Amino acid sequence: MAKALQLVEALIARRSVTPDDAGCQELLKTHLAPLGFDCETLVWGPQTFRVTNLLAIRRGSRPGPTLAFAGHTDVVPTGPLAAWTSDPFVPSHRGGLLYGRGAADMKSSIAAMTVAIEAFVHATPQHAGAIALLITSDEEGPSLDGTVRLVELLKARGEAIDMCIVGEPTSVDTLGDMIKNGRRGTLSAKLRVIGVQGHVAYPQLARNPIHLFAPALAELTATSWDPGNDHFPPTTFQVSNIHAGTGVGNVIPGELVVDFNLRFSTESTAAGLKARVQALLERHGLEFELAWTLGGQPFLTTPGSLTEAVSAAIQAECGHRPVLSTTGGTSDGRFIATICPQVIELGPRNASIHKIDEHVEAADIDRLANIYRGVLERLLT
Repeated sequence: MAKALQLVEALIARRSVTPDDAGCQELLKTHLAPLGFDCETLVWGPQTFRVTNLLAIRRGSRPGPTLAFAGHTDVVPTGPLAAWTSDPFVPSHRGGLLYGRGAADMKSSIAAMTVAIEAFVHATPQHAGAIALLITSDEEGPSLDGTVRLVELLKARGEAIDMCIVGEPTSVDTLGDMIKNGRRGTLSAKLRVIGVQGHVAYPQLARNPIHLFAPALAELTATSWDPGNDHFPPTTFQVSNIHAGTGVGNVIPGELVVDFNLRFSTESTAAGLKARVQALLERHGLEFELAWTLGGQPFLTTPGSLTEAVSAAIQAECGHRPVLSTTGGTSDGRFIATICPQVIELGPRNASIHKIDEHVEAADIDRLANIYRGVLERLLT
């Protein structure tokens, strides 16, 4: 499947910094439309942040499940161009590696999906079930007008998806050594602790919000939110930003602003975590304001037909079975899981994602296409 490498190179050459798709999805359509896919381009979002989405569906001639592939054509900014060994939007080969922004996250996966589908449909035109692709240019951005909107559209149309493979780069040391069969939920908050500003020499006339919050912070960081379970590690609490002060050394600040995040397992709920944090802050007698943002609910695909098909395809191509994991950050799988009972993530090695000189092993691109094709053969024939 050398075509997969060629397609990755063509995708890397398109400067699709989020939310710009830069023509990537139109290129994918030239591969999919001749196969009988019904391809819809859906553009959403404000004029200042237009998001391009591709929904493509091909229905087989026999009953069977709908297997979807999902991914994103947008990439993160490059950072300083001078730090790159080669132009990040000119695919370059060195030492068996393919370099370029998006090589690992996640243009290799999208190319491998597309070429795998081409090969499968040519070999099995009367396949069972249906094949779908959900591609967005808003995964690396705010994720407001991408996959979440595609999922809403499918819900409104009554379109069911039975299984989905998201092409996130999940491999650690070698291709296929890990797949994600779930992700933790993410709950963020901005906390404003209110004090009374004053002179540091007259603390009795002020209320220092830093001092007031310190005991609560100690308890928040020491709290065991839940023990986790067989699939998820325990819920974690982390402060990402903390700010107070006027910029001078002789003023007690009047407020403290804290950003924190809870990555939570299925042993906790967003509502329960909110209530516990609120109660803790109140117990410490703080005057505060608290604004929450639920970035995503946790989801889990228990071992079943999809995980087994993926594991068997990896075994056939790579000679090993993958570890199932729910570690790491969030992905668009959190949206798809609301309409799809089985969602997993599988892609190339993730060591260089978002970094200077992002790269993949060139040989892994065709191997990944073989794995995706193996999944199609196991589920839709």
